Amino acid sequence: MPALDRRQFLGTLSASGVFGLIGDPAPAAAQAPNPAAAPAPAPTDVTRTLARWALALRLDDVPAPVVKEARRTLLNWVGCALGGARHETVDRALAALTPFFGAARASVLGRTERADVLHAALLNGIASHVHDFDDTHLKTVIHPAGPVVSALLALAEQQPMRGRDFMTAMIAGIEAECRIGNAVYPAHYDRGWHITGTAGVFGAAIATGKALGLTERQMVWAIGIAATQPVGLREMFGSMTKSFHPGRAAQNGLTAALLAQRDFTSTEVGLE
Repeated sequence: MPALDRRQFLGTLSASGVFGLIGDPAPAAAQAPNPAAAPAPAPTDVTRTLARWALALRLDDVPAPVVKEARRTLLNWVGCALGGARHETVDRALAALTPFFGAARASVLGRTERADVLHAALLNGIASHVHDFDDTHLKTVIHPAGPVVSALLALAEQQPMRGRDFMTAMIAGIEAECRIGNAVYPAHYDRGWHITGTAGVFGAAIATGKALGLTERQMVWAIGIAATQPVGLREMFGSMTKSFHPGRAAQNGLTAALLAQRDFTSTEVGLE
């Protein structure tokens, strides 16, 4: 698959909304500059389009097969997190970070220890990915639930929410995460980025931002704050740090949403 042209991606999203199809770029010969043609202006509303879509999404709008797959991915994430909870990687992370925890309001799934919300997001993200059996978006090799569910579950323990609201926020986050991944894969991955972390931070920010009830402008800021916190290099594969990537993406995405909730500003064109 050829590398996807960034401007084409942005133009497609802007024209058709987040659910629009993202096409492959034209062949290189077709992209040769034409001196007589003025360059198309860069889109300026992609981030806002995504924010508006995520906030407007309701569970009743989601097709039944998608809801079924969302339930399956949540079940898969829980199984993977429980399966990895006692791994040496999680033991070492807890040993290093426990002295720095804040108020213990959230679970580390499968363990007796509790943590503050941000550290719980990190640790559950690590545990869910440490065996590498978590759900996979095959086109981009993103493991979408790790960043999104780890952040959302931690938030839900401090700010209880209805199951359907949790599910809707999760679907919004995973959809956005995979759409962004579609746009940059394979060039982004081939250059050495671990796309689960770099795209996952957006999914975590959007899911938790929706659960927090952000305004449209705040969600735009959350996406911008997420954009400045990419995490994950493929060079880390084979080490404990690989599973750190979805954990940190969960923690960073949740941080982005919490900051935006307090009107911590960012660029309003974070994706553009």
